[in-house]
Amino acid sequence: MDQDLVGELELSVGYVLKQVHASLRTAMDEALRPLHLTVPQYACLELLGQNPGLSNSELARRAFVTRQSMNLVLRRLQERELLTRPDQAPHGRALPSMLTRDGQAVLRRASTAARAAEKQVFAPLSPAQQLQLRRDLAACVASAASS
Repeated sequence: MDQDLVGELELSVGYVLKQVHASLRTAMDEALRPLHLTVPQYACLELLGQNPGLSNSELARRAFVTRQSMNLVLRRLQERELLTRPDQAPHGRALPSMLTRDGQAVLRRASTAARAAEKQVFAPLSPAQQLQLRRDLAACVASAASS
């Protein structure tokens, strides 16, 4: 029966991973605040910068938020004129989103701020350790996806 217990939380990989996630989220929140962006808004801009034309559903999936939450994110970014969406879907129901020039400029500044926050959180690890950590976590993601 004791085999099923997690034991000391500090020894749980999942718990420590959640702590790292919370630290990174806090650092990114602080870094993005001067740009008046939230982390989900930044994620949306980054995704559209790399994949123009994604729909709300695809953006939500890739940013790990609900479609309803992504709809709010898109609306706020559209109000700031950082992206555009057609009034009607060109085909089907999906409304493809595109960054505006202002959106691209904000994305460049936000990417720099986000990378600085990430570097700060992972500074205790050498570049080789960071590479190994990325590989190890990617292996976990791949394993979970195939289960």
